Amino acid sequence: MRKTIISSSLALVLLTTSCATIVSGSKQNVKFSSNPSTATIFIDEVEVGKTPFEIKLARKSEHSVMIKLEGYQTYQTKLTKEFNAWYIGNILFGGLIGIIIDPITGAMYNLTPDQVNAQMNKGTAFKSNGKDIYVAVALNIDPSWKKVGQLEKVAN
Repeated sequence: MRKTIISSSLALVLLTTSCATIVSGSKQNVKFSSNPSTATIFIDEVEVGKTPFEIKLARKSEHSVMIKLEGYQTYQTKLTKEFNAWYIGNILFGGLIGIIIDPITGAMYNLTPDQVNAQMNKGTAFKSNGKDIYVAVALNIDPSWKKVGQLEKVAN
């Protein structure tokens, strides 16, 4: 009976000493959507799916995100690491193991943002048919610009 209590207590101490790993885990769900939908998602230059999409990503590294849709400007953002407050539980509960384990697993971080909603803008776009690449450019007028002239069509 005494051995059972001691081993149960030891197991409880070991399991509760890496708070962030237990509560948050080493991976985090991140949701992706776009308007219009069915845009291709690239994470760290690897195609992972089409919007809408959800994926679990490692918390211990930052991730580069590109969302592409033919005829629209490429949307780019970065998922960054922020401190996960559950890591403080290691200090409060005396979890020396957790102070070591949580940084190794990445559980001491949260990825932000945890939802990416790409509003795709028409603009510079490209299309490839295998051997040729077609580039289209649409310039947006900046209201602060001053008009200095107008191009006219020359008759031949």
